[in-house]
Amino acid sequence: MTHDEPHDEVTGDRMNWLRAGVLGANDGIVSTASLVVGVAGATTDRAQILVAGLAGLFAGAMSMASGEYVSVSSQRDAERALLAKERRELREMPEEELEELAEIYEGKGLDADTAQEVAKQLTKHDALAAHAEAELHIDPDELTNPWGAAIASFISFTIGALLPLAAIILTPTSLRVPVTVVAAVLTLALTGFLSAKLSGAGKRRAVVRNVVGGLIAMGVTYAIGSLVGQSIG
Repeated sequence: MTHDEPHDEVTGDRMNWLRAGVLGANDGIVSTASLVVGVAGATTDRAQILVAGLAGLFAGAMSMASGEYVSVSSQRDAERALLAKERRELREMPEEELEELAEIYEGKGLDADTAQEVAKQLTKHDALAAHAEAELHIDPDELTNPWGAAIASFISFTIGALLPLAAIILTPTSLRVPVTVVAAVLTLALTGFLSAKLSGAGKRRAVVRNVVGGLIAMGVTYAIGSLVGQSIG
């Protein structure tokens, strides 16, 4: 290779939406379930639990959305910078860029003559698109959209948070905590499965990791809530 541009695959816009949606739902479940279980450990007052849960829901959803927006905006800025660099190199050193493109296709298994011809044809058709796809794995016409990721994250966090919140509010006092924990565990298993499927990772490990993490978070906050409730009471 004649240049040092990164050749790692850039995540597509659709994958950003899916990733933000799954992670948002997962965070909504864990954080809200932990919060309301912790509050339930300190008090049985339904109104206090509801207020705490709603406050945590909206605060978490806004935090997730803003975080995704900043993260994906940074990714888009990086993509734009790489494309600007590629435009400059195509303008200033077209022959070297043509040779680089030919080397990429030769590295994929084409013989030298065929790779050279492919590079010439693609460069003639759309030089920037050819280099962006082969070198950077970027589609210049479909850069990542931070608003899509932010909205997906906000909505998914809200949906995820509503599940444990509804479970603890609609359940009789004596069953609030166990029902909420069971509901959270089941939904965490689902989001763990989906995240593993999206990333191509092992599903069992992802599910176990998700569920165990959620159980630890809920257990810790419930213990803290119980201790605080007893000390205040």
